Amino acid sequence: MNLKIRGKLDQVFTAATGLSVVLLMLILVAILGPMLYRGGNAVFFQGTVEFRKMQRDLFRRADDTTLNAEIARTEEFRRQVYAMIDEFKKGVDVEALSDEVRELHRRFGEELRAKDVPSEQYSQLRGLTRDIRDNLETAFTKRDVGEIRPLVEAALQHAENPAFKGTSAEQFFRIARSFLATAEKVDLNHQREYAAALRDVEGILFHTQDLPGLLGPRPDEPQPLLVMLRYGTTRWDQARRLLDRFFWVEEWVEGNPGQPLVMRRTARAELFPESFRPLFSYVRDNAEKMLEPRFTAYWQFFLDDNVNSHYFGGVGPEILGTLFITVVGMLFVIPLGVVSAAYLVECAPDGQVIRIIRMCINTLAGVPSIVFGLFGLAFFVLFLFPLLGFEPKPCILAASMTLAVLTLPVMIRASEEAIRAVPRSYREGSLALGSSRFHTFVSVTLPAALPGILTGVILSLSRIAGETAPILFTGAVSMGDVPRSVFDPTRTLSYGSYDMAVGDRLAMMVPHNQYGMVVTLVLLILILNTVAIVLRTRVFKKLRGQ
Repeated sequence: MNLKIRGKLDQVFTAATGLSVVLLMLILVAILGPMLYRGGNAVFFQGTVEFRKMQRDLFRRADDTTLNAEIARTEEFRRQVYAMIDEFKKGVDVEALSDEVRELHRRFGEELRAKDVPSEQYSQLRGLTRDIRDNLETAFTKRDVGEIRPLVEAALQHAENPAFKGTSAEQFFRIARSFLATAEKVDLNHQREYAAALRDVEGILFHTQDLPGLLGPRPDEPQPLLVMLRYGTTRWDQARRLLDRFFWVEEWVEGNPGQPLVMRRTARAELFPESFRPLFSYVRDNAEKMLEPRFTAYWQFFLDDNVNSHYFGGVGPEILGTLFITVVGMLFVIPLGVVSAAYLVECAPDGQVIRIIRMCINTLAGVPSIVFGLFGLAFFVLFLFPLLGFEPKPCILAASMTLAVLTLPVMIRASEEAIRAVPRSYREGSLALGSSRFHTFVSVTLPAALPGILTGVILSLSRIAGETAPILFTGAVSMGDVPRSVFDPTRTLSYGSYDMAVGDRLAMMVPHNQYGMVVTLVLLILILNTVAIVLRTRVFKKLRGQ
């Protein structure tokens, strides 16, 4: 091959190598770019007043004076929403109205007994409120305004009775007037449809039994037991999604016979009479005033514990648990890997047995990680721990040893190649000066091979920190306290992201937290690798005398 052709081939291979590097970088950017963007939303976002209330209540992190002023401003706009819903509800939720008038009748009787009213007057007044209650309950069952009006007017004729002044019985007449006003404006034949649609609206605005709403529970409601239901939407991006659900109803309908279903969006306001539709325009115009979103840098995401399966809070315990397992795992894998590699290079004869051992090491490097997890459960947790007198339960120690076994083939191969790369003249010079083989290895070969060994450390470090399947059975939990010893299980970033991915719809509601956990794991591995690379560079420079 002449020099001209060789030069052309060199240029082609150089260009191909450069192109490969560029393609790899583009692929890396394509994978990590969206992940970093979505994960960054866990730290940088538009936080609402509900987020700041949650931070104050759960993490004692707020300026009370500023926050109370914000809450007062937002409540001023929210009260109009409460009033419009309550006004409409009085005419369509007849079950709630019936329960309310029964409760008023009972409460009025208790007030009379507390005042020691004479029995004759007591019976007379109780009879009046019973008639009022019965008339209203009958009116609630009617659909024709012509039938409702005389029943309501029969109740209202007692509104000026001085015996009812200042008592709970006054609420009868407020309910009666409100129901009559609604009945005159609303077609009560669609009462059930309106009540069902109103429940959907209340669920979106306030909360349902298991899902938070836009504004959170009303001030006059008892606090829900579930923490996530005590607050409204804490992020403006979540608020926009809920607002879209508030304004539009989505349903899959058949467009043409035999064709796939198509999505149809209908304005939710069309499900209600004209008297209630101003609510939707009011929410559209004042949503930001009811939530007051502003830019938030939630750097405490890397420190806070999570609440309600990562609906609130951060990944602090997961970071700590990942570091625990990684450090303990490396304490096993580094000495075992280096010693095994030293034996294979320096001591073992090149025979059939050694070739079988190397083949086994190479085979173990390709075994699926879930197999190592099952091995760790069977050997470390169920066999070794009871044998040594420890409690047979998953823990950091079991998970770390399992990960050490998993990454041991990588560490052995990297260390073996690093030791083989040390020039033979180094060993011969040391031995010629009278050093023993062990002293030569420790003082000459090992320091010279250290940069290559650190390469194996970097590969093992990344593998240990990012694995999920091996710790699935041996030491990881989704919830729990911060471990106090290596015999406690722990939360980790890898298992936490897996748990959210395969969990219930809660994870779908907070994708920013799931991406944030994954990005945190990537950043943690990058930081650990950077430290190892810097250490390797310093060792390499020291060996070169720089």
